[in-house]
Amino acid sequence: MKNSHHILFADDDTKYSLVLKRFLENEGYIVTYVDNGISAVEQFPVIGPDLVLLDINMPGLNGFEVAAKIREQDQQTLIFFLTDRSDKNDRLKGFTLKGNDYLTKPFYPEELIARIKERFDNPPADSVQEEIYRFGNTVFNYSNNELRTGTNKTIVTSRQAEILRMLAKNVNSVVSRETILSFVWGSDSYSNSLALNVQITYLRRAIQNDPKLSILSVNKKGYSLRD
Repeated sequence: MKNSHHILFADDDTKYSLVLKRFLENEGYIVTYVDNGISAVEQFPVIGPDLVLLDINMPGLNGFEVAAKIREQDQQTLIFFLTDRSDKNDRLKGFTLKGNDYLTKPFYPEELIARIKERFDNPPADSVQEEIYRFGNTVFNYSNNELRTGTNKTIVTSRQAEILRMLAKNVNSVVSRETILSFVWGSDSYSNSLALNVQITYLRRAIQNDPKLSILSVNKKGYSLRD
């Protein structure tokens, strides 16, 4: 069984987590496992998961803190809290942070898998809303990576869409290279910096049909989408 859903799983109980990871992989999910909250935050923009499974009691950053950081940059990715904390206030806090589900340990792996399948097969209405940006004569649909300028349509890659989204949210302002690299790649290494240069070149080609738009390099410090 294969599917394209990628899960980021963060829990500091390694023995338990590896067993659960195996169950998920047997169902065809791609699973990235980390054992602390800091790594979860670092990995989130790198892998762009469809679902994040978060234990609440973790070192570094707890599950609630991880969820809050994720929601600062992403409102749509599913978040499930997995915890031995069954207090009503904890559950309310989880849902206040826009968590999508809350499972109290111990639970059967089959229960988690059933809940995951239900979410993927029947996404809530607000999870499929389009995220649209308009600038110049162009409409950018972040939800499906589509750029439209008049009758011209261009599909960009997911990584290019993430970069363009950051620029679109800050039209005519400068977004630093470090900010883009940290969010999209997870680090500002030399190789990632070179990759960013390449992706900017592709994005410039993607908007070339719109004479009102340009992506400027600003003193080698960052980029600006100019309308």
